[in-house]
Amino acid sequence: MHPFGELVIAVIPARFGATRFPGKPLADIAGVPMVVRVARQAAAATTIQEVLIATDDPRIAAVVEHAGFKVAMTPPECATGSDRIAWAIRERRGPPPRLVVNVQGDEPLLDPRDLDALVKATLADPGAIGTLARPLPDPSRFADPNLVKVARAAGGRALYFSRSPIPNGAEAPLLHVGIYAYPPEVLSRFVALPPSPLERTERLEQLRALENGIPIQVTMCVSERPSLGVDTPEDVARVIEELRHRNQLGTSHAAAPNGHAHHEP
Repeated sequence: MHPFGELVIAVIPARFGATRFPGKPLADIAGVPMVVRVARQAAAATTIQEVLIATDDPRIAAVVEHAGFKVAMTPPECATGSDRIAWAIRERRGPPPRLVVNVQGDEPLLDPRDLDALVKATLADPGAIGTLARPLPDPSRFADPNLVKVARAAGGRALYFSRSPIPNGAEAPLLHVGIYAYPPEVLSRFVALPPSPLERTERLEQLRALENGIPIQVTMCVSERPSLGVDTPEDVARVIEELRHRNQLGTSHAAAPNGHAHHEP
């Protein structure tokens, strides 16, 4: 029996043909392909019962299956990661999950404790999408359009997401962490909606939900150190340096063949 009673599935969308970094999911990070590192971190969360990699590329599929994880082969016409995840869940056999977690495949330093915080908060708020935020680690980058900021209400509901500095003049702005948790019916409703005006303006898919009345609950990360996303080959070196700094270069959460994980001592 899994220690967490609800069926929660983490799905990692993995596309080979990234414009800036082709083959990014298979980038070598200290001897481990990046997508495998991400899958191991997701599997180490106590609330995650199953990890599924959603890809349209047989090279990625072969690598993750060799590492002991399940694969869903998705059609090339899936336009976004959300579409890929929704397709994988529709085609999956077995009991339906209570929650689907969209884990970005380019976050190899993802802290499993943040996933646990997200899952528990989203299960307590049926009908909402869940996501994460943390205090902006470098206030000098408040205006950086590559860092997405979020403003939230007193109860945690998202008011708005923007690449612009919001709220204007905020002393403690919040950085959005792009991991989402969906009840399956909410995910299905979301991907069936057309792109919205604010989504197109800001180039932020989550605004489609807010514009169509789907609430987003923002949970604060529990980890103290931000993850490092990988967008370019140069970012790989930064991740390896951070692993070295944390004395984690030779260790990771090892995945069992069924896609769950055990913690190394």
